Amino acid sequence: MLPLVRTNHQKLEDYRELISGDLFEEIARLAKGLKGLRVFQVNATPRGGGVAELLRSLVPLMKGIGIRAEWYTIPPREDFFKITKEIHNALQGKEYVIPFWQRVRYLEHIERSANLMRDMKPDVWIIHDPQPAGVILYLPHFHPAICRIHIDLTLPNPEAWKFFSGIFGMYDKIILSSKRFIKKEIRRKTMVFPPAIDPLAHKNQPLNLDFSKEILKSYGVNPLRPLVSQVSRFDPWKGFLELIEAYQMLKKKVPDLQLALVGFFLAKDDPEAMKVYSLVKEKAEKDPDIFLFFDPEMLGSLEIHSFVNAIQVASEVIVQNSTREGFGLSLTEAMWKGKAVVGGPAEGIRLQIQNNKNGFLSSGPQELSKRIIQLIKNPQLAEKLGKAARQTVRRDFLVPRVLRDYLKIFKELA
Repeated sequence: MLPLVRTNHQKLEDYRELISGDLFEEIARLAKGLKGLRVFQVNATPRGGGVAELLRSLVPLMKGIGIRAEWYTIPPREDFFKITKEIHNALQGKEYVIPFWQRVRYLEHIERSANLMRDMKPDVWIIHDPQPAGVILYLPHFHPAICRIHIDLTLPNPEAWKFFSGIFGMYDKIILSSKRFIKKEIRRKTMVFPPAIDPLAHKNQPLNLDFSKEILKSYGVNPLRPLVSQVSRFDPWKGFLELIEAYQMLKKKVPDLQLALVGFFLAKDDPEAMKVYSLVKEKAEKDPDIFLFFDPEMLGSLEIHSFVNAIQVASEVIVQNSTREGFGLSLTEAMWKGKAVVGGPAEGIRLQIQNNKNGFLSSGPQELSKRIIQLIKNPQLAEKLGKAARQTVRRDFLVPRVLRDYLKIFKELA
């Protein structure tokens, strides 16, 4: 059996005041016919990244409505995660030729994982992202099975796509976050719905602004000066270097500006993070007003979710400058907290930000710096956009909506 991630139960009733009555009633109605359904979710890692965060909320909520849901991960292996990170980047468009030996290593570990799954008998499988997706090659009776792809497939590397489209196509259903990610090879089996955040998670609990600033003060951030931040993995697609460039332009106009880049190294499936962090650190040029948060140990006894909440609440502007992004849950978190947000050109960001309505979109360092200073100089505009951002999340991007979307698929498959 695969390694089990232990989860609790979460009652749907706990979300009643946060979602529409129609959505609440629809979930309750759909759940009646699915009680006792066994649903096993499988991903690469129990910590770090948006998939693990989503499952940590979604699985307990499934349990709370009577579904026998469990969450498993494939066995960790460092060389496998190095290979799948390259594959992840290639599927998001990076120039890369997958060497034959890497394909062999990938399939070897996938076969080992599949062997651990042979005696597991759910009513529905949900496999998240390319890392474990290949198990279907070794499990001929692996049905019904859903492949949930969270990455940005706008312009995948042709070779990587050729290899994986055949694997994805073996699933009964494929779920993507955007219509723009649909490709002809999988169109017939594809459904589209984006992920969402859990408003009840510790990280998303209301936090007093002054208290948030006091927390950051203990890590060197000046609470009396404006703060811009980005919360995301140190990843080549997150636009960190361009954000620092925009910040350096802004410093000439707002000399007391501070920048916090938060991407704690937690995920075992992301060996590239250290390399990207080193590039970002070099670009920051020891600027005392750029704060890099990478090593969780630097927080001492403070929980990461408490620190991230404080950063998001205390920032004047939150940026998610991604060039490729399947969705971007840290942006959703900031929007839920009513923050002014500026996003990069990635499709996952554009799913959330309606330009000039609930935030701003930018296409490069100059526009990014222009939008940030516009929000810092005009707090009334920032507040207006922040309120609209929160309403967007309330309507479209809270986890009960994801539950509803899955229940519809279960009704069709089970």
